[in-house]
Amino acid sequence: MTTHVDQTSGWGPPPTAPPADPASPRSAPRRLWRGRPEDPRWARPALLALLLVTGLLYVYNLGASGYANSFYSAAVQAGSQSWKAFFFGSLDAANAITVDKPPASLWPMALSVRLFGLNAWAILVPEVLMGVATVAVVYAAVRRRFSAGAGLLAGAVLALTPVAALMFRFNNPDALLALLMATASYLVVRALEDGRTKWLVWAGVAIGFAFLAKTLQAFLILPPLALVYAVCAPVPVRRRLGQLALATAALVVAGGWWVAIVELWPASSRPYIGGSQNNSFLELTFGYNGLGRLNGDETGSVGGGGGGNRGGQWGETGWDRMFGSEVGGQISWLLPAALILLAAALWATRKARRTSVTRGAFLVWGGSLLMTAVVFSFMAGIFHQYYTVALAPYLAVVVGMGAGLLWEKRRETWAALALAASAVAAAAWGYVLLNRTPDYLPWLKWLVLVGGLVGALGLVFAGRVTRLALAAAAVSVVVALAGPTAYTLSTLAEGHTGSIVTAGPAGASMMGGRGGPGGGGGMRGGFPGGANGLPGQQNGNGNAQGQQGFPGGTGGTGGTGGFPGGTLPGMPGQQGQQGQGTQGFPGGRTAEGGMNGGMGGLLNGASVNAQAKKLLTTNADDYTWAAAAIGAQNAASYQLSTGKPVMAIGGFNGTDPSPTPAQFKTYVAEGKIHYFIASGAGGGGMGGGSNGTSSQITTWVEATFKKVTAGSATFYDLTQKATG
Repeated sequence: MTTHVDQTSGWGPPPTAPPADPASPRSAPRRLWRGRPEDPRWARPALLALLLVTGLLYVYNLGASGYANSFYSAAVQAGSQSWKAFFFGSLDAANAITVDKPPASLWPMALSVRLFGLNAWAILVPEVLMGVATVAVVYAAVRRRFSAGAGLLAGAVLALTPVAALMFRFNNPDALLALLMATASYLVVRALEDGRTKWLVWAGVAIGFAFLAKTLQAFLILPPLALVYAVCAPVPVRRRLGQLALATAALVVAGGWWVAIVELWPASSRPYIGGSQNNSFLELTFGYNGLGRLNGDETGSVGGGGGGNRGGQWGETGWDRMFGSEVGGQISWLLPAALILLAAALWATRKARRTSVTRGAFLVWGGSLLMTAVVFSFMAGIFHQYYTVALAPYLAVVVGMGAGLLWEKRRETWAALALAASAVAAAAWGYVLLNRTPDYLPWLKWLVLVGGLVGALGLVFAGRVTRLALAAAAVSVVVALAGPTAYTLSTLAEGHTGSIVTAGPAGASMMGGRGGPGGGGGMRGGFPGGANGLPGQQNGNGNAQGQQGFPGGTGGTGGTGGFPGGTLPGMPGQQGQQGQGTQGFPGGRTAEGGMNGGMGGLLNGASVNAQAKKLLTTNADDYTWAAAAIGAQNAASYQLSTGKPVMAIGGFNGTDPSPTPAQFKTYVAEGKIHYFIASGAGGGGMGGGSNGTSSQITTWVEATFKKVTAGSATFYDLTQKATG
């Protein structure tokens, strides 16, 4: 293999070849199949095969997830019915309230639904395509500096990372965010190569658009990107500063145009900004979705974090959070190896010139990896395991580049030892992670450990015997990827629904516990049991009593130290109904028509029976909203089932002051809402209390209007007064 590095690093530039004749009608297809003229003949077909296999893996069993996160699927449905809802990211086509994020991640899915109709595949295939595109970006990032083999390794690492296989098949904003962040990092490295302004400007555009996917999380990598370019770019200082200013302007324009329109648009003629307390997107950005995520002070959230202390409601914080039992199996399989490779690469390039692109590439991708990991590790606010998909592209590139660099230097003893150390780290940590699910493929952990040690031993002598080196490298790669591949295949075999989802087999992600299988197994897509976590377990029965949990919730096995029962107003949980606890907080699914996912349906919605659907769709076109419900997930389930707008009172958590009681009464008086959906949320919404907006509306409705039963579900007909 030939190392493609810059002249300043001392290992020679990539070879050049005459360009293909652009006038030739066969040049484009030939280049697509053949790739670079200097590439091995197998390189481009291997890349295309990697992308094809990634796509096929990610679409396998895709329909099992249904509407996935119904919160976002309802907004996608609304956007496919109303261009105004499309633009604002409204939860319903009548534009009552938006999701608690900007709408960019919804736009590809909404366009797909407009073309192909509302179904799971139309919603989720765009996410799969984003995953395939991210693999391609990762390959391209590594291939520009190193061999095709290193690029393929990086692409495979990304594709087989469990949390990536989860989120590139799910409809949360994280798929688009990961793609755009990887693209931005790639473009900054392109700018480091020749100092051309356009690459840096396009990087700013990518980050700006990523802001419209998930607000301030897009800015986490700005410090390392800006600092590396400011120091390492091959142009004078004044030009560097000017280029960074232009990139910043591009970022502001790309991310700010939508914000400016929303802030300037009259509030009376647009939907309420979900997740905010003052109907302001800027407040949402810097509060609930911004600083609140860091310090845990999230007004209107589901309880915040630990205030900077270990053992908060969203898992323990600290330097080792990415390795803990609630996160480790999602992302950290190759993280120890990546850190070793990064350190070795920086050592190898320590004497290179300031403008070394090889070192700059490691600083860009490694800096992004470390910056994001540190913020995730110490953030005290809402944190979910699937957030770590943001790390996956950075980790994959660092592994690919680091392995490629050390492989080329393997004849030097230190490089061979560093390769061996990374192989040992991957094998040992893979053993630890697999040991956390001892009943899942119990033989695999021993194969990984023994195979990794054997491969590492061969790599120690890699610089002396070529065939031994190739065999050792192959063994090391296979065993390093065996654990995450197994977890990925387990992830692909299951559907995932609800607001909180995790990858891997049951028990692979246990909120609160660290270092071992304690806590009784994790809930698939919900908060698992364990110390300091919310009580519960996959398939827990709804009639189990949750120790220190929400009233009527499931305890699962273990599960102490969660939210104390009854301390959060308005969230009584499920009152002992039998059912499967899927994708949500403990409490499980109620009888048909009730809440799913426990916790008053906060994290998943309702199971809508046929009678309820018929009731809501009858004469629904005579009303602006067929119904209204407390909380977005509950409203989303009915909206997706009926295809009619359903108002989500209080937004996602039921705590947003929208609509106010006076506004709601006006809507009812004007005949705009037909039914009010009674739910296990008790009207209060998370933290809403007896005086909250949602509680006041619920109390008024229950005292004023006629109760109607459809199957086992209860509604209030807002066109008929109660009698007696």
